[in-house]
Amino acid sequence: MITPKHNPWHPNDWQSELKHAFRQPIALLEYLNIADTAVNGIDLQPDFALLVPRGYAQRIERGNIQDPLLRQVLSLQSENEQTPGFVVDPLQEDDAELGYGQTPGLLHKYQGRVLMITTPACAINCRYCFRRHFPYTDHKPKDQHLALQAIAKDTSIREVILSGGDPLLMNDAGMTQLVRDIDALDHVKRIRIHSRLPIVLPERVTADLVSLLENARCKITLVIHSNHPNELNETTARALGCLRGAGVTLLNQSVLLKGINDDAHTLTTLSELLFDQGVLPYYLHMPDKVMGTAHFYLDDLEAQPIYEAMREQLPGYLLPRLVRELPGGIAKSPVNFEPKQALNFQASV
Repeated sequence: MITPKHNPWHPNDWQSELKHAFRQPIALLEYLNIADTAVNGIDLQPDFALLVPRGYAQRIERGNIQDPLLRQVLSLQSENEQTPGFVVDPLQEDDAELGYGQTPGLLHKYQGRVLMITTPACAINCRYCFRRHFPYTDHKPKDQHLALQAIAKDTSIREVILSGGDPLLMNDAGMTQLVRDIDALDHVKRIRIHSRLPIVLPERVTADLVSLLENARCKITLVIHSNHPNELNETTARALGCLRGAGVTLLNQSVLLKGINDDAHTLTTLSELLFDQGVLPYYLHMPDKVMGTAHFYLDDLEAQPIYEAMREQLPGYLLPRLVRELPGGIAKSPVNFEPKQALNFQASV
């Protein structure tokens, strides 16, 4: 039930906000008062378009070309470099055997779960995106009922994961129809939505969306995506409060990114702030080797001291699981390090 404390937005607010998002690097840099002398290395006409909502841009420090939020969204010439080992499809999602099968837009590699591509669109174009080269035209369902029919036939499926793009870029009517169609399948118990919108476009949390999620038969989990504590403010707290008030389970996944959040203080602060806003840290992803993203990449040796320090500073329920995704894997693969104490003990034996 929506209370005065849980104050969702009008349906037109998020669409208006998205309409006025930044789409040109120069316009974004001018807004941030970053001088022309600082734009060396910026790709002003990127193949992977720039897209930044103004509400997100307001959280970026003016005049700071190295701001960690700006670095996530600003197109660089380094994205055009060819780096060995960095490929278009590192998870082989476009592979007929390892990725999407006979039903367009439906990925069924997880036991009891199926992932549905709902839309290719996002509200923000993250430069490290693992699907930045994904051929959505080949995999977007031409008719969503085909995907629903496939799910209906497989009674082993307990959970439907809505992905994209960003599923919350569907309008309220489209999202309502999809959730109701899934709700009608008795063997499906859970719907999981992966969305960055509560962080980058909180206005998407409308009264109709909140009511839909609150009244769904299936249990709803929303996995948001925040990489840095500066992304969280009173607006995200309002959006997340509305969702939590509707009984939605809120989790967060982050990506470990060089120059953005590659230190324990930033990530522990993020976990604390997420919990303050009612979200449990879920996954901390090692970056995928996607072509054009090598400048964000950290290897295991770089990740280990960061994660060890997080483990020392955070209670277990606030420590996200450090994982990577492997082609054809049946689940995320944990990245395991031996605790320092154990390493020191072994060294002394």
